Amino acid sequence: MPLDTSVLMTDLYQLTMLQGYRARGMEEPAVFELFIRQLPSQRGFLMAAGLEQVLDYLEQWRFTPAEIEWLASTKRFSVDFLDYLERLRFSGDVHAMPEGTAFFASEPILRVTAPLPQAQLVESRVVNLVNFQTLIASKAARIVLAAGGRGVIDFGFRRAHGAEAGLLAARASYLVGMHGTATVSAGMAFNIPVYGTMAHSFIQAHDDEAEAFDHFAHAHPDNVIFLLDTYDTEAAAAKVVAMAPRLRREGIVVKGVRIDSGDLGEHARKVRQILDAGGLSQVRILASGNLDEEAIRRLIASGAPIDDFAVGTRLTTSADVPHLDTVYKLQEYAGRPRRKRSEGKATYPGRKQIFRQVGADGRLMGDILTVEGDQQEGQPLLQPCLRAGKRLAPSPTLPAIRQHAAAELARLPEHLRRLATEPPYPVTIAPALQELTRQVDRQFSS
Repeated sequence: MPLDTSVLMTDLYQLTMLQGYRARGMEEPAVFELFIRQLPSQRGFLMAAGLEQVLDYLEQWRFTPAEIEWLASTKRFSVDFLDYLERLRFSGDVHAMPEGTAFFASEPILRVTAPLPQAQLVESRVVNLVNFQTLIASKAARIVLAAGGRGVIDFGFRRAHGAEAGLLAARASYLVGMHGTATVSAGMAFNIPVYGTMAHSFIQAHDDEAEAFDHFAHAHPDNVIFLLDTYDTEAAAAKVVAMAPRLRREGIVVKGVRIDSGDLGEHARKVRQILDAGGLSQVRILASGNLDEEAIRRLIASGAPIDDFAVGTRLTTSADVPHLDTVYKLQEYAGRPRRKRSEGKATYPGRKQIFRQVGADGRLMGDILTVEGDQQEGQPLLQPCLRAGKRLAPSPTLPAIRQHAAAELARLPEHLRRLATEPPYPVTIAPALQELTRQVDRQFSS
């Protein structure tokens, strides 16, 4: 499923500002940075995602004849301005954190440097792409950590807020370590492993539950996972035990069973006993149904014999934190640092870099936020990835991003890996950035 690349996927005020810039000849280089103002109270860290789709969007960025024609029909814009839009292409630079990088409040995830009209007009879609995937990747990372190495699968497409959201949620959750998705289009688009079992309707459509199991096993002999809780969960498990020897003689091996309702831990314990007693100790138990990281953590702590988890609604909507305070702010124009001083929404000026420091144990110790060019100890996180509108190198593969994300999660301080939010991860504002802020305030004081 291709993503929408229309330049009209934006807010009207972007275009009205552009016409104003155009009228005044304001096309000097501008620097905008995208960051999260503050972490939600339920998050101790976030995971950067969405860069690949941003780069695709910027490389293809142009108005189509149909879009220019529609804009003309609104009577809002001059003929000269529409001619200008028709020729407009993104010619700027992008620096960004690699996808799968852990980050914290006030740290730029992405920086755009381009002529002011270009840097302004891309804002809405760039924020849209980064905000959503970062939101879901951050939720998925918590689920992966809570699962402690058990299998976790995205089952959330049907509850996602639109088809594009469902597709990108599958990508975002996979890149931080989930094992796959039930969303078929994500398999085609991103080569993500696709998983599926059966629905209650399949069993209900049959007059007999055992007959339904038999039909399903012969229809999908290489992927036999039975759904147990349509009627009586433990009785269904006994039926699986009874039919397994015959299926085995026919060359069909039962791989797993799924429990989707009720007390998942208690059902899993009873089903495990039934399966083991029937010689099916190799059969895995998959649990689904209103799961999130907290539910998974409770199930594991209770000793529930669940091998894999499928997470749907609460993942693809990030139910406990359904939004992030993501912003894209002007930090420099025409060579002069700028900053916003609004109450509660002030920004630090200028082009910035984040340096990450790691302890002797390999765990993250703290970050330093400073102005670009102020060298600090540690690893610089923002990397050049687009210059003059073109990629500097091929993008990393999704498996490579997964590997990077896994390393990032492994390096988190232990309390963040346990999903605690206190104490907060330290992000230090370097003296050079503090001094630049004072200078800008003196220059622009009223």
